[in-house]
Amino acid sequence: MSAPATQKAPQEVWDTLSQTERDAAYNNNAAVADSADWVAARDVAAAAYRAARPEGLDIAYGSGGRQKLDLFSGAAGAPTLVFLHGGYWQRNSREVFAHYAQGLAAHGWSVVLPSYSLAPEARLADIVAEIGAALDFLAREGGRLGVTGPVVLSGWSAGAQLAVMQLGHPLVTAGLAISGVYELAPIRDTFLNGALQLSDEEIATLSPLRLPVCGKHLAISYGTAEVPALVHDSEALAARRVAAGAPVSVLPIAGANHFSILEELRDPEGRLTRAALDLVSGRTA
Repeated sequence: MSAPATQKAPQEVWDTLSQTERDAAYNNNAAVADSADWVAARDVAAAAYRAARPEGLDIAYGSGGRQKLDLFSGAAGAPTLVFLHGGYWQRNSREVFAHYAQGLAAHGWSVVLPSYSLAPEARLADIVAEIGAALDFLAREGGRLGVTGPVVLSGWSAGAQLAVMQLGHPLVTAGLAISGVYELAPIRDTFLNGALQLSDEEIATLSPLRLPVCGKHLAISYGTAEVPALVHDSEALAARRVAAGAPVSVLPIAGANHFSILEELRDPEGRLTRAALDLVSGRTA
């Protein structure tokens, strides 16, 4: 559907922005006034959670230095959440997101958090492939590791793009994409591209909004206080799935920003926790 004559389409708006405005459009840290406090508290909570559960840490799924995952085991045969961290494909690691496992752990789920190589050492296509390798490893070793139930593949921010890219993996039952970037072309016009150096081919083949729609159920969530670019991408991805007749649930979290939204996954009764539970119970719309 074309934009109304009185309203500019997103690309037309983007073309009018200065470099400073383009950078700000994807700068989540700057957009949230207390982002440094959120990050500091996150890191402390994650370290404590990992320290209390050392049994399944640092499991190698490949030979690369960052090709490792943490497994927080749940009940036998229970579902598993595979959660992919964010950081615009160039920072962060699984270790500082460990405590977000506790929402689903309270329901007996297992939770797996893989790390992956980062730009500029790795191209984005390589990062996507590493997530596939992690899922291949879980498919092979699931019986030994206790990952035998349905698998919900989730990710936050850049991790949401990675999750959508691997939604079609045979191990995956459904997906939960949180605060994601699903069109990469604008990223090339921002400060983020210094490490990524996105090519035309990568934009064409790694932007979920440009790719065929996977028929598995995908829940798409974002905070209403997110930067507009992420809200736009989330709504556009949901609309595309509706148009394709693919199952989709849309969960805007009122008042949540890019950092606070993950508390809905940490809380056993949070909306993201409930969304994951619903994805394997058949209660999603």
